[in-house]
Amino acid sequence: MEGNEPDPRFTLANERTFLTWLSTSLALSAGGIGLAVAPADVFGSWVRTPLAVVLVLLAAVAAGSAYPRWRRIQVALRRDEPLPPPALAPLLGYGVAAVAVLALVFVLVNR
Repeated sequence: MEGNEPDPRFTLANERTFLTWLSTSLALSAGGIGLAVAPADVFGSWVRTPLAVVLVLLAAVAAGSAYPRWRRIQVALRRDEPLPPPALAPLLGYGVAAVAVLALVFVLVNR
């Protein structure tokens, strides 16, 4: 990688952020799988399946985007350039919020 060696603290912080994206991906996968196997009396399969698919897709996007983001930040650190904005954060935030709100609505309707 070209450029100057950045302060190790920044490199390690970037690595921790990368690992956090992977942890988030694992949590989203677990949530999607958990939702997919939820009892039928909580959600019908017509609800469980789409919500589970959205969570697992968000997990795939988070995992697939973690390394490219780490790399872009590492290059910016080495070149002493501004860091790129977290473009993935709104997608994950709004995606998880939408799944949570829809799940809450279906729980309340089915009670």
